[in-house]
Amino acid sequence: MIPTNTYFRVRGAFLLLMAASILLLQAAPAPDKSPLVTTDWVANNSKDKDIRLIEVSVDAGLYEKGHIPGALNISWHTDLVDNPNRDVVGKEGFEKLASRLGITPDTTVILYGDNNNWFAAWGAWVFNLYGHTNVKLLDGGRKKWEAEKRPLETTTPSVKPTQYTVKAVNEKLRAFLPDVVKTAKAKAADTALLDIRSPDEFSGKIIAPAGIQELAVRAGHVPGAVNVPWATAVAADGTFKPVDELRKIYADKGVDGSKPVIVYCRIGERSAHTWFALSQLLAYEVKQYDGSWTEYGNSVGVPINNPSGTVWTGK
Repeated sequence: MIPTNTYFRVRGAFLLLMAASILLLQAAPAPDKSPLVTTDWVANNSKDKDIRLIEVSVDAGLYEKGHIPGALNISWHTDLVDNPNRDVVGKEGFEKLASRLGITPDTTVILYGDNNNWFAAWGAWVFNLYGHTNVKLLDGGRKKWEAEKRPLETTTPSVKPTQYTVKAVNEKLRAFLPDVVKTAKAKAADTALLDIRSPDEFSGKIIAPAGIQELAVRAGHVPGAVNVPWATAVAADGTFKPVDELRKIYADKGVDGSKPVIVYCRIGERSAHTWFALSQLLAYEVKQYDGSWTEYGNSVGVPINNPSGTVWTGK
């Protein structure tokens, strides 16, 4: 028979060990194969030295009004593009950005933002384009964090700059106008075209959502494209739907992973969200056509389907 004192000492040690194990699990790095992290995980890990939590919101001033504690900021319209040209940020620009944010090749980058992570997904695509594949999205983004009444802060964390070097650019993640035109003209295309804009944009009833200044002079869609609006992939709280449900949603429109996919929208931010769903959650081969409709619909001599027959009047 075990003496009473010994029993309680052993039992106490066991309970302490279990408690410590739970804390370690809560603070553990995100699983290498998981492209998403939860709000609980971020709350417990955002200040880990091997993690960079970064906000990438559509609203340029939102970060300054309050952000998730420990988060840094990326401005999509200056940091992720090649101003004044219309292009993604160049290799050297990305290296400077990653260095300023204190990122190394081993850093786990967690991105989140407003508008259901539109530009956070764009950021994830850019990071992957430049070979930094250890990047994840906060599932549900800023919307879910705020809905759960979690804390925000206005202090910008200070980080030690690094000397980040891009080792290779993954051009397989990006489609250009000639790629899209070739697919549109093919009688039996070996690539699927996926338009993730609204049904009214796809049909040509409208050229762009209300209030948008960057317009195309033609309405409609790329011939051969199927329409699955980006929001089809998310639940009411902004999180991605389960993988099996996502797979069925796209398979019902003929996008089943059996051949490469090119996704596009108007300027590339909404299609980046779908790129993430297809490539990171379903592991399909996907290219993002970031030129999207504002390039295609303004191009001379390209084929267009316009079921609604809307004509641009310059207004």
